[in-house]
Amino acid sequence: MNNYYWAVLLLMLCACNSEVKVSDAEGLVKNISTDDFMGAVVDAYLYGYPLLLMNYTKQLGTNTITPHPTLPRAPINQLGHYRKFPDHTTTAVVKPNVDTYYSIAWFDLNEGPQLLHMPATERYYLLCFYDAFTNVFANPGTRTSGTDELDLLILGPSHTDVDTTGYIVLRSPTAMAWLIGRIETYDDEDGSTVVRQIQDAISLIPHASVGDSSYIAPQGTLSDGEILPPVEQMESLSTEQFINQLAQLLKQQKPANYDRNLIDRMASIGIEPGETFELPTDNFILTQKLKAIPSVVHKHMRKRKANPDPALMKNNWTMITSKLGDYEDDYLIRSYVSFVGLGANLAEDAIYPFTTTDADGETLDGSQSYTIHMDASELPPVQGFWSLTAYNPDDFLIDHGYDRYAINSNDKLHYNADGSLDLIIQSAPPSDQSDTNWLPVRDDQEFSLTMRLYWPEQAILDGEWIPPSVTRKNK
Repeated sequence: MNNYYWAVLLLMLCACNSEVKVSDAEGLVKNISTDDFMGAVVDAYLYGYPLLLMNYTKQLGTNTITPHPTLPRAPINQLGHYRKFPDHTTTAVVKPNVDTYYSIAWFDLNEGPQLLHMPATERYYLLCFYDAFTNVFANPGTRTSGTDELDLLILGPSHTDVDTTGYIVLRSPTAMAWLIGRIETYDDEDGSTVVRQIQDAISLIPHASVGDSSYIAPQGTLSDGEILPPVEQMESLSTEQFINQLAQLLKQQKPANYDRNLIDRMASIGIEPGETFELPTDNFILTQKLKAIPSVVHKHMRKRKANPDPALMKNNWTMITSKLGDYEDDYLIRSYVSFVGLGANLAEDAIYPFTTTDADGETLDGSQSYTIHMDASELPPVQGFWSLTAYNPDDFLIDHGYDRYAINSNDKLHYNADGSLDLIIQSAPPSDQSDTNWLPVRDDQEFSLTMRLYWPEQAILDGEWIPPSVTRKNK
């Protein structure tokens, strides 16, 4: 990832020995080298990327008057539930999963502490809470909390003197927070019965309304026009628009203590919370390179996704087993993970190996047929369950005409006589065995594969187990 970062900088840095006038945090005008100015803006862009992407995702996820009947959209501080699996039309979040039904809430903790009740259940679940910068600040669920019911009190950074008696306290470092709840779901029939009952028993109310039987959740607001997918909105922003949105969000969302050095560096070139930022106009080359930052960064993120860091690859799968959901000041990793899959869990809860290439390093292409062979001893060592999902080049589910988007270890898979397992990835149903082992793709489209490993055992966390290579079949 560091190579990627320096590639971006080197491509965009201006000629040496050039300077530009800037106003610092105190309003003092000074000269700064264009290299330092450029580096500070690129750092600010990578730092702010997850924050802006979260905000756009929130706008889409709360764009409703009342909680949606089947999709996880709900007004602020209210729960929205998936009542069916996502499909190829789902574009709110990249790489949606079809292993669990989601229960999602967006919090504005400036409106006060919120109380979430989770019923007792034997079904595997995970409640992942993210701050505005995509860091996981709490992860109650089967692995960490067992099967008993939970009463979770979510506090913001400014909440003090709150009676927390009888509650499990979850404190968000920022006023904006996001809950992604996942409940293991076998199929839509299971979802409409067992899982729906669990979802209906989850409640979210303001702490101030506890005991108030007359409380009615307020209505939300609905946008007049269409809201584009969040990543599309990100790419449409100019550098100046991006930095100004970042400045406004930093006024609302408290940066972490470890952000101090970067916040100071941003202030040294005039990027301050709540203040307007303008690109310099006295250096034409610098101005043009600054304007190019969004397109260049997105180009390199896509290039990195298509050609992952070899240091992170095993069997041509990229496996990140550290820093997921807990990035601290590694802003590069945080921005990249947000781009490829916003809302990553802690590795202890789930790891998502992904690949875009086969065993020979060739790009996965729907015109070909592939297999993944796992010996009985190579099956994923998880205490939860595992799955395999295919995505199109935009990281959404593939429009292939079949109502099947993943292979799940809970499916009635066909195992070989020796206990091994063959997974088949191709555009047409296989003719030689049960299609329960078949993952459809499109014959006119490249694709990627993501394996989800829920509650991974230590062998996965230590990198001792890795997914077998994807092998292209001879036609």
